[in-house]
Amino acid sequence: MAHAFVRNMTFQTKDLGKESTLLLTFDGKMEGLYEKFYPVVWKISTFGKTGPYRMQATYTHQLAFSKAQVVNGNIVDAATCVQIQPSEKTTLTEDNNVFQFSNPQKGVDGYLQAWNKTGLTQDMAIGFLNRGELMPVPALCFKDVGDGSNVTAEFTPVLRAYITSDYQETAVLQGAIETPVIWEQNLGALAENTTWNLKRDPSTGHYKITQA
Repeated sequence: MAHAFVRNMTFQTKDLGKESTLLLTFDGKMEGLYEKFYPVVWKISTFGKTGPYRMQATYTHQLAFSKAQVVNGNIVDAATCVQIQPSEKTTLTEDNNVFQFSNPQKGVDGYLQAWNKTGLTQDMAIGFLNRGELMPVPALCFKDVGDGSNVTAEFTPVLRAYITSDYQETAVLQGAIETPVIWEQNLGALAENTTWNLKRDPSTGHYKITQA
């Protein structure tokens, strides 16, 4: 079983110069992105023009499939979930309106796979399960998965940051965010605890994030 590493990240700023909203999402380059699956907004925080501000984010590398409930383009809840490791598969079934994932079994090497055998189309998500939480934080959403079909994902925790106020947390992104990526990290390569400084260049209006 893969080690469920934890990454605690702190994003901080002081006297940024302009009120700005920081967005975090797992939308790195992946085959099938915006075609077979869609990234979900993880964290959003607005930093004021003057004074100190801080946002904290914790990622635990314990992956899980969930039966997502999508309302108006946002994942509002999960009906049930199952922890899963790469190279494993699970099956979602329904009995008397009670949904359940099967215990994971050996699947396709390197991939996470979930089958839908509920009789109806379903929305599913792959996400991560932080300590003490019953349901995972959704990272990627698979919409309208047909009965008898499956979703297959190869998830690497590459986290990206943007400055944009166009979205809200748990929003399912339908296309690429138009503002530039200002930070990108594979969380597996970071230390357990890291602090990052957000700064804005007043002459260009460009933002950057550097490790403190």
